[in-house]
Amino acid sequence: MTNARARAIAGFERRFGLQPTLLAHAPGRVNLIGEHTDYNDGFVLPMALEQTAWIAARPRDDRVVRLLANDLDSEDEFDIDDVMTGPARRQPGPATGAAPPPQLAWLEYPKGVAWSLALAGHSLSGFDGVLASDVPRGAGLSSSAAVELAVAAAFLRPGEAEGGWDQRAVATAMQRVENDWVGVNSGIMDQLIGVAATPGHAVLIDCRSLDLTPVKLPDSVSVVVLDTGTRRGLVDSAYNDRRAACERVAAAFGVPALRDLTQADLAGARTAADPGDLRRAEHVVAENARTVAAATALAGGDVGTMGALMAASHASLRDLFEVSSAALDALVEAAQAAAGCFGARMTGAGFGGCAVALVDRLAVDDFLEATTAGYQERRGNVALAYVSAAGPGAGSAAL
Repeated sequence: MTNARARAIAGFERRFGLQPTLLAHAPGRVNLIGEHTDYNDGFVLPMALEQTAWIAARPRDDRVVRLLANDLDSEDEFDIDDVMTGPARRQPGPATGAAPPPQLAWLEYPKGVAWSLALAGHSLSGFDGVLASDVPRGAGLSSSAAVELAVAAAFLRPGEAEGGWDQRAVATAMQRVENDWVGVNSGIMDQLIGVAATPGHAVLIDCRSLDLTPVKLPDSVSVVVLDTGTRRGLVDSAYNDRRAACERVAAAFGVPALRDLTQADLAGARTAADPGDLRRAEHVVAENARTVAAATALAGGDVGTMGALMAASHASLRDLFEVSSAALDALVEAAQAAAGCFGARMTGAGFGGCAVALVDRLAVDDFLEATTAGYQERRGNVALAYVSAAGPGAGSAAL
């Protein structure tokens, strides 16, 4: 199958009979460590993947967006003015965890982008476009944020604007799409790494201040994304319940977020707090510390320490936050047992999807063979693998 960039361009020419004049793009992402910490004002360490969502487009002189999802063979359109009434029917509220209607239509994401950008003060015009993506859907690799940011780049065309775009403002606007239009109480990690990624680097993100610290990946390692083949829907999962538990603990301590607590704080509340909520909080507080330590280790080339922190993160997500799955556990165990693996863990929201491994670059082929065989032996399923360099963030270019 051709890559998404080529599919988007060919699809546009086939559908509209013209050459596109604009290419917008945004990457998927993998989080090396720091899971379920972003919406707790904590730290994360993601990197952009080479797998990317692309939109080939031509601007229109009206307010209509006509978009073909090439990979779904589905076309739809909307008028920007029609989405300005907002998403009230989908709002779950920050602590209730009430889920929006399931099976959200794909066009809701572009609609939400238009609404959020207009709410942020951008003047928008329509476009004809074809969307194609290499980012696996539902795998925990931020496929929805990639689509959102690609649509935002098609609207705002940062490649044509002097100075590009305000990365933090765009990321915040795209987070609002997820929170208030889609109805998932996610943090800002996916959107921020999607716009602010640095090639060859992971990025330590402080999700409170939005400070960004690029962390160079050692030349001696490869990042391998391992797909269990199982899928989860965030709006149908326990994601919002986990966030609500974190907010309850923060409120009980009178602090803005779990970022402000220590392990000693939590130890003193063992008899007063709900045991389930406390387990969630224990994961988040420890994960924040692990993430900062991991960035330091990775920057210094200490891949052994980085790997050990990844393993501890997976155990915590499995036992305390309880968002792993039998498939994820089996894949991580197979990866950790393979020669050349420094560390492996589940990545993303959990309940299915992908794991990530840090691997000796010279041992990647042997690692892949051993890991996929080990997973198939444990689960009877075939795992897909993506070896990816750390790519760039979202943007656009005239054609």
